[in-house]
Amino acid sequence: MVGSRGRPALRTLLESAVAVLGNLTHTVLSRTFDDLGMPQIPESAGSKAVRIDISLQQIPDPALPGLAARILDQQDFPFPVRPPLRHQLEDILWEAGAHPAIPKKTRRELARALYLPELAGHNDRFLGLLERLWVIESDLSFDEASNFLLSGMRPVSLKDLIERHVLRNKEDWSTEYLFEKLGAFEAGDARFARFLEGLVSADVLLDEHLQVKTAGTINAHLRVHGIELRQTSSDGGYPLFTLVSTRLHSSRKPKNIIFASLGKPDIRFRSSVDNDIEIVGGERGHTLVYDREIPAEGLRWRDLHSWWQDTYGREGDSDPGEALYQRLLKSLPKNSPGQKNLFEAYRTAHPFSADDLALLPEVWLHWDPRTVKERGPEALLRSRMDFLMLLPFGQRVVLEVDGVQHYTRDHGHTPDTAKYADMVAADRDLKLREYEVFRFGHDELKQPQDAKKVLLQFMPTMLDRFKANL
Repeated sequence: MVGSRGRPALRTLLESAVAVLGNLTHTVLSRTFDDLGMPQIPESAGSKAVRIDISLQQIPDPALPGLAARILDQQDFPFPVRPPLRHQLEDILWEAGAHPAIPKKTRRELARALYLPELAGHNDRFLGLLERLWVIESDLSFDEASNFLLSGMRPVSLKDLIERHVLRNKEDWSTEYLFEKLGAFEAGDARFARFLEGLVSADVLLDEHLQVKTAGTINAHLRVHGIELRQTSSDGGYPLFTLVSTRLHSSRKPKNIIFASLGKPDIRFRSSVDNDIEIVGGERGHTLVYDREIPAEGLRWRDLHSWWQDTYGREGDSDPGEALYQRLLKSLPKNSPGQKNLFEAYRTAHPFSADDLALLPEVWLHWDPRTVKERGPEALLRSRMDFLMLLPFGQRVVLEVDGVQHYTRDHGHTPDTAKYADMVAADRDLKLREYEVFRFGHDELKQPQDAKKVLLQFMPTMLDRFKANL
């Protein structure tokens, strides 16, 4: 999510990006408004420039990042965004996300440790990476280009120099000098992170051994800052590396997320070797199990929407997101209006848009086929979490809503220190398992407007702390 300070700059950049649409006919402009998700402005409103300006002004600030992303993703955009402007848009979108800080000194040291002829072994692939992430083509004005043509000369771009001194004469430039010319030492953390990930990707290096070796060389300089290139997946059989923070990243990946059940699930192992589980008994959808890989950028509503549609979607559903929301809402305990208010306040602040982090209710942490009474002193301290959020870098955040039942007995009339002790012991256990726990008093969420106020104060600060404010 782009912060409030970045939105004016983003709007200004978007004004430049969409201004070229004035070269279209009125009819094509109307179709382009639809393609980009911009409000339709009738031809009667005035000139094409006026229609474009009115349409852009009608887009609220929170929706600007979505428009920028659609413009950047358009493969057949009538007028492709020129590299300098494209990179400015990317920087605003990317830097709003979760990216570990990489000091300039560290960037220079790791550049000195890398051997450029190895990185640029496949000319077209290496040059393709540079063209995606850096401005290496000349971006001359019409007058400047005309002057060169009249003089019979062709302007020399950075791309020309790279082709000569990096690709043809492979020992001319060092990696450090190339990084300097690209502006890599001054670039934002997000762009530099993508550059490092690209350098060790199978799109650039076609040798797995060289991928691993290069990642190891880079990590020797990053790990002192709590950062590393870690293999998080595979790409056509080659390792896929992602830059992560080792201080925040959980070393364990969720296998099955069991949540929003309408009662205690009946679980059995289909394969104890593979940890494959099955929910038996009850109606279909009585217990939800998210069994897909959690993306490096965290679990977002788009992931949950896709899973829900594939698993429970029905043909003709006009709004699968609403069906999912109602199903999640149904799982919340009726004796805790504070939980419902918190969940609805989150939806109001983050209305299930694709890029927002998902808030999972009633997530099973422990499951035991025996009751607490049967298990006795060895009973697990907490079976479910009120809410769970899976953030970037494997971070796990738990939100708990505490009513009087958490620390009293006799329907809230008598303090119960044993219950309170169990609760804090369970919190310690969660933190040792790499969960972060935040507790809310039920009274501060008693009314919907109170819950919304509390959440709007808490959520941005929490996401900023964990570098997850996408």
